[in-house]
Amino acid sequence: MNDTIKGIIAQFVEATTSVLKTMAMTEVKVGTPFVKQHAGAQGDVTGVIGFSNPKGKSRGTMSLTFTTASALGIVGAMLYEEQSEINDVVTDAVGELTNMISGQARKGLVGMGMIFEGAIPSVITGAGHTIRHVSTSAILAIPFETQHGALMVEVCFS
Repeated sequence: MNDTIKGIIAQFVEATTSVLKTMAMTEVKVGTPFVKQHAGAQGDVTGVIGFSNPKGKSRGTMSLTFTTASALGIVGAMLYEEQSEINDVVTDAVGELTNMISGQARKGLVGMGMIFEGAIPSVITGAGHTIRHVSTSAILAIPFETQHGALMVEVCFS
C-alpha cells in the first residue's frame, strides 16, 4: 500500500473517529482496510456524498453504511432520544454524519495536495442495496465497530 493510500485512509479514519465521538459520544474501533470488490452494501442504511476537484481534474465519492442496529444506536446517542425504526429522522442524521465525516476528511486531504468540494449527500435504505461509486477505480473500504454495531466507510477517487 503506497503512502498516498495510507494517507487517504488515515484522513477518513480520523474524521470518522472524531465525528462519531463528538456528535454521538460513540467510540469506534477501526478494522483492517481493504479493497472492496462488489457494489453491495454491508449494511442497511447508507449515506453517499460526491466530491470533485474545483478544477475538474478528479472526483470521488464517500459512503457511510450502517447496520440497522448501529444506525439506530448512533443516531439515538446523537439526538439523545432512542430510535426504534429507520425513518426520516434517522436518514437525515445519517446524511448529516456523512456530510460531516466527508468534510473533515476533505479538510485533512488538503494537506496532501488533494482539494475537493463536496456535494449534497443522499441516503439509501434497505437490506441488500447497492452503492455505485463514481469511478471504476478501486474502492477503499474501512470497517469500524462500535458499541451499537458495525459501520463501513468506503472511498473512491477517479
